[in-house]
Amino acid sequence: MAYTGEVTVGGTPDVHELTDLIITKVAVGSMNNNAYLLRSRATGEQLLIDAASEPGTLLEVVGGDGLTSVVTTHQHGDHWQALQDVVTATGAATYAGREDAPGIPVPTGTLLDDGDSIPLGPLRLTVRHLVGHTPGSIAVLYDDPHGHPHVFTGDCLFPGGVGNTHDDPAAFTSLLDGVTAKLFDALPDETWVYPGHGGDTTIGAERPHLAEWRARGW
Repeated sequence: MAYTGEVTVGGTPDVHELTDLIITKVAVGSMNNNAYLLRSRATGEQLLIDAASEPGTLLEVVGGDGLTSVVTTHQHGDHWQALQDVVTATGAATYAGREDAPGIPVPTGTLLDDGDSIPLGPLRLTVRHLVGHTPGSIAVLYDDPHGHPHVFTGDCLFPGGVGNTHDDPAAFTSLLDGVTAKLFDALPDETWVYPGHGGDTTIGAERPHLAEWRARGW
């Protein structure tokens, strides 16, 4: 079946098969968090984006081939509840945005800044630092040489708007400005967006609504 990105807690993961990369999406925990397992077809190395909850579920998805690394998109607790258990079980290296790493109670091995790359076998993922939901939130971009880009946005971009900025106008402006410059202005409409909760979207589906979001202030 074709990938839809529609997953439910306790349900079957959904798998997006690309030429060089396999993306497995699973929903976990009471806040319906998404976790994404990325697997290099060339080497079998695997990277997890957000060890959010339910370590047993995440380790089952990882399977017997091990886990090279875990990237935490931001410091909010619902995105790292399973991180310690997953790292203990797998020995995976840890990555997080520089400004948010102090708020994650598992040591971050590699601090990430805007434009940094994260290796996954022969593949490279690119970091986009987005300030507003938290000081150190990151999006993770895979620019597929065989197709369109794929971006994992944590809680910075969802279908219908940017992430929660807690009624702080300055934080909202910062986040929307960052998302506009680093995602919408930089990526084509076909770019697939994988958020930290709920269903997926594309840059093209959301682009017409940027002015509407700015006008409403959230």
